[in-house]
Amino acid sequence: MQDRATPQHLTIDWTACQGHGLCAELLPEHIELDEWGYPLLDQAQISTATIKRARRAAADCPVLALKLTSASNVG
Repeated sequence: MQDRATPQHLTIDWTACQGHGLCAELLPEHIELDEWGYPLLDQAQISTATIKRARRAAADCPVLALKLTSASNVG
């Protein structure tokens, strides 16, 4: 688990993502879907108010394509 003080962002493993859309349902303030149902991330830092739901969205992804990473690992 990431340190709570470390800024965190969402990333997508595009080779795994199949466009189920569950992530956008669980975290609509950070994720929208494109016209094909694939996620578009806002690249904003995940706030402490939404970190629990961001973790749930990552854990509930059917193919585990959504990841919560520290800001230093975002490229």
